[in-house]
Amino acid sequence: MSFPAFLRTRWAALRPVWARMLQRPEKLLSLHSLLWAFIAAGLAMVLYVLVLIPFTPAISDIRKAKTEQPAQLVAADGKLLAEYRWVNRAWVPLSEIAPPVVDALIATEDHRFYSHWGLDWRRTASALVRTLGGDKQGGSTITQQLARNLYPEEIGRAPTLTRKIKEAITALKIEALYSKDEILETYLNTVPFLYNAYGIEMAARTYFDKSADQLNVLESATLIGMLKGTAYYNPVLNPERAQERRNTVLAQMKKHGKLTEAQYTALTKRPLRIRFERQVEAAGPAPHLAQQLRKQLIDWADRNGYSLYADGLVIRTTIDYRLQQLANQAVARQGRALQGVADSAWAARNAWNPKSPLVRQLVRESARYETAVAKGAAPEDALKDLLGDPAFLRTLRQDKTRVQAGFMAMDPRMGDVRAWVGSRDFAQDPFDHVQAARRQPGSTFKPFVYGAAFEQGLLPTDTLMDTAVEIPLGNNQVWRPTDGNKPPSEMPMTLRDGLAYSKNTITAQLMQEVGPLRVAQLARAMGVRESKLDVVPSLALGTSPVTLKEMVAAYGAIASAGRYRAPRVITRIEDKNGKVLEDFAPAAPERVLGLRAAQELRDAMRGVVDKGTGVAIRSRYGITADVAGKTGTTQDNTDGWFILMHPQLVAGAWVGFNDGRITLRSDYWGEGAHSALPMVGEVFQQALRAKVIDGNQRFIDENESNWVGSAVAGVRNWVYDLFGRRTGGPDAPDRTAGAVPAPGTTPAAPAAPAAPAPAEADRPEITEAPLVPLENATPRAQPLPPGTDGEPPEAASPEMAPAPQPGIVVTTPPAPQSQPQPQPQPQPQPQPQPQPQPQPQPGMVVTTPVQRGVVVPAPAPAQGNVPFFVETRP
Repeated sequence: MSFPAFLRTRWAALRPVWARMLQRPEKLLSLHSLLWAFIAAGLAMVLYVLVLIPFTPAISDIRKAKTEQPAQLVAADGKLLAEYRWVNRAWVPLSEIAPPVVDALIATEDHRFYSHWGLDWRRTASALVRTLGGDKQGGSTITQQLARNLYPEEIGRAPTLTRKIKEAITALKIEALYSKDEILETYLNTVPFLYNAYGIEMAARTYFDKSADQLNVLESATLIGMLKGTAYYNPVLNPERAQERRNTVLAQMKKHGKLTEAQYTALTKRPLRIRFERQVEAAGPAPHLAQQLRKQLIDWADRNGYSLYADGLVIRTTIDYRLQQLANQAVARQGRALQGVADSAWAARNAWNPKSPLVRQLVRESARYETAVAKGAAPEDALKDLLGDPAFLRTLRQDKTRVQAGFMAMDPRMGDVRAWVGSRDFAQDPFDHVQAARRQPGSTFKPFVYGAAFEQGLLPTDTLMDTAVEIPLGNNQVWRPTDGNKPPSEMPMTLRDGLAYSKNTITAQLMQEVGPLRVAQLARAMGVRESKLDVVPSLALGTSPVTLKEMVAAYGAIASAGRYRAPRVITRIEDKNGKVLEDFAPAAPERVLGLRAAQELRDAMRGVVDKGTGVAIRSRYGITADVAGKTGTTQDNTDGWFILMHPQLVAGAWVGFNDGRITLRSDYWGEGAHSALPMVGEVFQQALRAKVIDGNQRFIDENESNWVGSAVAGVRNWVYDLFGRRTGGPDAPDRTAGAVPAPGTTPAAPAAPAAPAPAEADRPEITEAPLVPLENATPRAQPLPPGTDGEPPEAASPEMAPAPQPGIVVTTPPAPQSQPQPQPQPQPQPQPQPQPQPQPQPGMVVTTPVQRGVVVPAPAPAQGNVPFFVETRP
């Protein structure tokens, strides 16, 4: 017989019995019936308990909780960088907890703690009777409370029968595995005390500024009294309630023989004497990096069946502990100096006053303004009230004018990250300016233009005229890149010097020859693989926002003679016993720039520190090692950059403000050579002294190893010998009008005669876009403007228009409509005499900001995480 059939048969047999009992209900109240009802209820309860057992923590989980260990992030030499904890807690053994704490806990929460097995039946029954009588009471033992604290998700906190049963089952399991002292130790180290303080040790530091072993009776009673309701009995906000609850705990201690009558009477008259100090979780020397890695490590642990917070994993990194400390010190020192400059500049009445459009806009964006308007205040009234509040304006100024910085260093040989500083102070600004912030790189982007030019056959000794440049943008507009207030010298300048002195006019002309698309593709290949690049002429001067991590990685490719390696942070992950769970090898190198071009670019960048904008590396910091680098400054001195390369280390720094409308208001300190360079210079100086890197190491120029490269070089040299090298003189091809002969081709014939110049009214409008006023500039917190995908711009030669790669936004303005005009017959010009190269005066540092004319809105911070295993090309 099947089970359903059996049930139907039994139900048919019982139906007459139930019918007779319902006809005579007094039999339902007989002793026999009540006994059977009690037995049935008991069996139902037992069955219900059995059903709930699988939904409570397993024995293995309870054993693991007893030996819970957070994962450790360690440097290459094994020194601790960070710990991944569930909460802000410092575990202390029971022997290091003051005895009054244990006495107060047991007397108040569970005075029969040492005589039960997890459940106090007498207390539970008493609590049930009182609750039914209207006086709600709790009957949980210390062990039950521990079960609730350890497993809040499995047990829950709702006041239901199911929760109480789960709590009781877990308490019995804990009692079977833990000794009484272990239960007390675990309880006191896991209970929460508000203000991100977990455990008795952090509570003692938070409320009394001392360790748990130094707590006296009054302090112990105060903390134990909070356990009934931490918010309600908060001694900081509710001192009267806390003192009353403290005295109740003292009364319980007297009742159970832990205090005499005289002691109790004297202690209840004493005040609380709170010495509150919020405890900040230890950040470690590389907090931003630790936070960047947290999510990825959690994902790895989940995939492999581990807990990042409990299994004692050891994550070994490439970070050099000494270099990390040097970087922290350099960023802190230079940050303080620049903060003084910013404070002085913005404290001036003409800079920060209620009439300033920028200040008024910042007030409108503040949380207090939004709150006031949300509560019904008129916008103008709310603005007026806040502008009239000096304390609010002072706080707003301090917040908005806080100087920020980022620093990253890596070994270009293997791609190993050696140092990572995300901001001046993690506690004040946990936002990571290495990986998450995208900022305009300014002139540090120029090496991609020169690298693309050298790849096409140009040489560092080729010359261009340092003259005013006008580049058509379409819509009757022309871009005029300038070098700040310094007029062009109207003299020929080599490409090497153009890069060394960061000449915008030379770079803009070079961008015309190479083409923006090729520059964007090279930058993408060399390491700028996460940020979008607008394919426009101004890209040459660093108008597309990128991250510091991308730029340092790209310069690593230059240092490695054109071989890119993705940055690596994690080398391996071990369990708590030292067993290797997974190894992470360095990423394979990728050839992204030809060997000859990369070596010429690297050599040209030596000139930046030997005689150009980065000469302070030699003169101020006394670094004589073989180094090369580049400074960068964006429009209005908003961002300062500097990146320096050594055969064993590439390091870069960025300096600015979180809000792009705020600047240092100084043409001197705002330049990358004076804001960012000192951080990198100090780190290199100290690293060389401490032998972290070898000052005798030099970049080694390799020879082209394949016969194709040698053949191409031979043909190129033959063509140059036959026709001469291109220069920036009058006989050079027109570098602003369109196509330029490719290397090795015959110069174009003279153009046909042209008609006279059109009247003034018929000429296309040539404009230099003005600087965006501070109050109208886009804040850095705004999202990135969406790029427009379109056709690539007209190339100078057929090979200059390959398909764009992912992440490169091709932006092409419409071409101006004009009728072809006949060209005038060129008049013979006297051959100019060779002019000497312009040289800076001794002690002069030439640093040029990004162009006037094209203002790119600032992007939102990137939300991605640093890839620490291997970084693959999109």
